[in-house]
Amino acid sequence: MILATTEAVAGHRVVRALGMVRGSSVRVRHIGRDLIASLRNLAGGEVYEYTKLLAEVREQAVDRMIAEAEALGANAILAIRFQSAEVSRGAAEMMCYGTAVKLEPVDNPA
Repeated sequence: MILATTEAVAGHRVVRALGMVRGSSVRVRHIGRDLIASLRNLAGGEVYEYTKLLAEVREQAVDRMIAEAEALGANAILAIRFQSAEVSRGAAEMMCYGTAVKLEPVDNPA
């Protein structure tokens, strides 16, 4: 599966647009992580616990988007975007979306 934030992929052409696909995941804060994050906040710097949590939720959202695209028969997703939102106090959603397409290589006679 080719993933791109652009609307085109060099060396390929879109032969069919299959529609928008998306994936999302909602996570809640973990009391243990919050406690450690609060302690780190006193000293300043990166809060590794939240960085790891966001990376995990982002990957899960991407995996769900890819599964939706594969179900449509796509071999690429173009114009991928990410969005996050607070669903409720202590719970956040990470969403990614893009356009599922069928790509084929462009013949390039030498």
